[in-house]
Amino acid sequence: MRIIKLAIISIIFFSLVITGISLFFPSHIRISKAIDIHAGKEMVMSQVADASNWKNWYPGADSLTPLILDGKIKGIITASGQSLAIREINDSAVLAGNMGSHAKRGEMGWNIMPGGSGDSEIVQWYMDFHLSWYPWEKFSSLLLEKRYGPMMEQGLGKLKTILEK
Repeated sequence: MRIIKLAIISIIFFSLVITGISLFFPSHIRISKAIDIHAGKEMVMSQVADASNWKNWYPGADSLTPLILDGKIKGIITASGQSLAIREINDSAVLAGNMGSHAKRGEMGWNIMPGGSGDSEIVQWYMDFHLSWYPWEKFSSLLLEKRYGPMMEQGLGKLKTILEK
């Protein structure tokens, strides 16, 4: 009986310690990658702001189902069934986010800024993740950069290749 009691108390204690440590992790994580593209702002915006062009450069979008809203392609439907759609477009930014009742809380976007030279633009691709207080979510955030970073770099590289032809 003493061993069972010690085991239960130990499990509760370690659970509280792990939860306490995870509370020091931020609830909002942003992963960001940027690239300098020698093309006009209009050319960059035509690729980023039009979801029908994502198949050309967005990693994996060429094999995913397009999301059609109001007769226009507004995004993509991922392999897991979540929908990623453009929410807002302005003169220098595009904001996209997950749609649906079971979608994870997060959004991504592209900011287009003037580059160092007059004929280039800096394209920043970022992903924002909003995490709950659950320890497994907080600890899994340590792997977000490794999971999404290479994909973002690959997509920006393809975008650069397409626009600099």
